[in-house]
Amino acid sequence: MSLTVDPMRIAVAAEYESPEELLAAVRALRGRGYERLDACTPYPLAEVEEALGLRRTRLPWLTLAGGICGGLGGYLLQWWCNSVDYPLNVGGRPIDSAPAYIPVTFEMTVLFAALFLFFGLWIGARMPEPWSPLFEVDGFDRASVDRFWLLVDARDPRLEEAGEEPALAGVLSGAGALQVVRPDRAAPEAALPGGAA
Repeated sequence: MSLTVDPMRIAVAAEYESPEELLAAVRALRGRGYERLDACTPYPLAEVEEALGLRRTRLPWLTLAGGICGGLGGYLLQWWCNSVDYPLNVGGRPIDSAPAYIPVTFEMTVLFAALFLFFGLWIGARMPEPWSPLFEVDGFDRASVDRFWLLVDARDPRLEEAGEEPALAGVLSGAGALQVVRPDRAAPEAALPGGAA
């Protein structure tokens, strides 16, 4: 799983008051050719995800792989112990009895699926993240309450064009941004020309 925007390489962050303004800004930037965009919102917004062009997560496939590995591992371990390593003939019953292996196989399937999902999510989301330049931006803490943030990665090919950064600030503030800042310089003087401070 790869994120579109690296939290340590954000060139510009813009704060919006409503999801409609955020969606308008995303569409405006995508129309200008920006590709490496991300949004921080207090709740999921399907329209914004679609406008950003985010692809579906691979976590279900990772969970399936973990479940298959756990189920096979649990079954094969029991089979090896009971049929190959130390077979016991108890009352003429078959040495390899698959129905007896069902409870442990099921539990191992669930355990490994959950572990693959848990660690896959943490690795894919680059967690834990003890610090990010975004944490220094005034008002970013409200991204989990009632504000909507649009992030532009510094590695976006469109941003590397000469004179594009002031034009970017103009587009973001034209879409209704409350503030447009550079997270690497989150002090008040970091407001971009053309953006609301």
